[in-house]
Amino acid sequence: MNKETVIVLDFGGQYNQLIARRVRECNVYCEILPYTVELEKIKALNPKGIIFTGGPNSVYDENSLHYTPEIFELGVPILGICYGCQLMAYSLGGNVVSATDDAVSEYGKTVTDYNPDNILFKNIPSQGISWMSHRDYINEVPEGFTVSAATAHCPVAAMADPGRRLYGVQFHPEVNHTENGKDMLRFSSTPR
Repeated sequence: MNKETVIVLDFGGQYNQLIARRVRECNVYCEILPYTVELEKIKALNPKGIIFTGGPNSVYDENSLHYTPEIFELGVPILGICYGCQLMAYSLGGNVVSATDDAVSEYGKTVTDYNPDNILFKNIPSQGISWMSHRDYINEVPEGFTVSAATAHCPVAAMADPGRRLYGVQFHPEVNHTENGKDMLRFSSTPR
């Protein structure tokens, strides 16, 4: 049997199991793999999508967890969550900086404005509560990306490059505190 698979690539985030559980709740087979897995193994699994988890590091630190940029050339949809979003931005030429002003770092329930042009937000209200947990933020998206969500303090709460099927969210759609988060993950887990 050839099952459709979503890979959760774990960068040390506390919600890796929860992300996988939410994908499985969308009736999609899901495997969690460490960020050290070789790209050849990912290719062999022929995933229909990949999700980068959050993590405690700063992407610009010398010893932070990274992955080969070749993963973005596989042609499958990739969703970066929190650190995973920052890693995508950083790896593809965007800019990630420390929130030196506490007003820019966010933790907890945060009012977020969503652009319905991003497939993740297509059938949800244009404003809702998302769960933020970050001290770094993206202040410049990579070439080809557009900003598709923002908060009063976070200029890039989500970004998208639909042509390459690359998406990133600064918040955590997998937790119950994010309104419509399961719907966002459902769109990232279903075939397009």
